[in-house]
Amino acid sequence: MSILDLKNMTKAQKFMAMEELWEDMSKNVNSEDLTPQWHLDVLEKREKRIQNGDLKFFTFEEAEERLQRLVTK
Repeated sequence: MSILDLKNMTKAQKFMAMEELWEDMSKNVNSEDLTPQWHLDVLEKREKRIQNGDLKFFTFEEAEERLQRLVTK
C-alpha cells in the first residue's frame, strides 16, 4: 500500500514530497526513535570489548595494508 502515487509522480514532485517529510520529521524528532535497539546493543557490546581490551585498533595505513593483502591473494 502506498499513500503516494509514486509511479505517476515526476521526479520534482518526489523530491518535494521528500523535503516535506524531512522537514516535518526533523521538527518532531525523538532521539530514541532515531537508532534501532539492535544497533544500540551492538554499540554497547563493542564498547565493552574496548574497555576489556579485547579489540585491536589499526591505523588507517595498517588497515589499508591489510585490505591490500586480502585483495591481492
